[in-house]
Amino acid sequence: MHKIDESRAFIPMRIAVLTVSDTRKLEDDKSGRTLIERIEAAGHMVADRQIIRDERAQISAQLRRWAENPEIDIVISTGGTGLTGRDVTVEAHRDVYEKEIDAFSTLFTMISYKKIGTSAVQSRACAGVASGTYLFALPGSPGACKDGWDEILSFQLDYRHMPCNFVEMMPRLEENKRRK
Repeated sequence: MHKIDESRAFIPMRIAVLTVSDTRKLEDDKSGRTLIERIEAAGHMVADRQIIRDERAQISAQLRRWAENPEIDIVISTGGTGLTGRDVTVEAHRDVYEKEIDAFSTLFTMISYKKIGTSAVQSRACAGVASGTYLFALPGSPGACKDGWDEILSFQLDYRHMPCNFVEMMPRLEENKRRK
C-alpha cells in the first residue's frame, strides 16, 4: 500500500511542533518528544517547538505565526483534541484553516479504532491548510502521536511516497492568490 519511489530525491520539511497543555513542560512533554524523535529520524528538520496552555486565542495566534512564516512548512500540534471543556485545539485550528483536510480525521479514526476500539470516537484529530502551510492536530498521548506519524504523516510528508503526497502539492497550495 505504501510505495516509495527511490528515483525521487527526499525533500526534508521544516516542521514546527506545538504541545497544547496546561501542565506540561519541555522536560515531561512525552508526546512532543515522540514527534521530535520521529521527525528527525525521518530526515526532516524541527523548525520550532512551543508549549502553550489550552487557550484558543493563544493557540490560533501561534498557528497563524507559524503558517505565515516562510521558514516553516508544516505544523503538528499535540493535545487538546478531546471533549473536555479545556480541549480547544481543534477549534483553534479551524479558526486558522483556509481548507480542512477531512480525510485526515477519518483515516486517523480508522487507525485508532484498530488499537483502542470504540474509544477512538473521543478523538477529534484534524488537519488543514493555511497560508501554504499544512497544520495537523493530534491527540496528546504518545501513542496517538506515534500512530499519526507512523501511519499517516511519515508517508504523506515524504516526497517519494506514491501515488501522491502532501509535499508535491505544496507549490500549488496558494496558486489561487496568483490568479488575476
